[in-house]
Amino acid sequence: MSRIGQQIIIIPSGVEVTLNGSQVKIKGPKGELEMNVDPVIKVTKEDSNIKVKRRSDDPHMRSLHGLTRALLANMVKGVSEGFEKRLEIIGVGYRAQVSGKKLTLNLGFSHPIDLTIPGGLSVEMDQEAKNTLVISGIDKQLVGQFAANVRNFRPPEPYKGKGIRYVDEYVARKAGKSAVSGGGSGA
Repeated sequence: MSRIGQQIIIIPSGVEVTLNGSQVKIKGPKGELEMNVDPVIKVTKEDSNIKVKRRSDDPHMRSLHGLTRALLANMVKGVSEGFEKRLEIIGVGYRAQVSGKKLTLNLGFSHPIDLTIPGGLSVEMDQEAKNTLVISGIDKQLVGQFAANVRNFRPPEPYKGKGIRYVDEYVARKAGKSAVSGGGSGA
């Protein structure tokens, strides 16, 4: 049995869930999300809970059971609280600038990188922490994917640690070249 799929999703106050066949709409204070559920999975709403059940122990249904429950739980959390990713930009001359729906990154390349911010996301520079980019929205997948795309332009390098990294990310540091003591070429 799927341990994740069996867990009940508790609907917080202010969140409205609408089931229409295989379509689930979740509306909350931050926005509205909808998802089409695979017909082999049954989603029911009882009081202020959502339950996800499968029809049999077929491997395909078992794989969709936990996935569907996790996606629905993320939708409920997204419309009530939202999701956020923080990226730290480390390096001399590395900076980001947000203007309207455009993010401009200066990362040591010969030209700045201009990215269009997808609808449903808000990107801003943190006022307290210098060079920290805050990406937030109600769709967990969209927030994570955009953060990963931004990080991909200049991932942190292991010698000096320069690049774009998540705020809580650990970067394994390597020792650089060191002077050779003794040995050397035998001339």
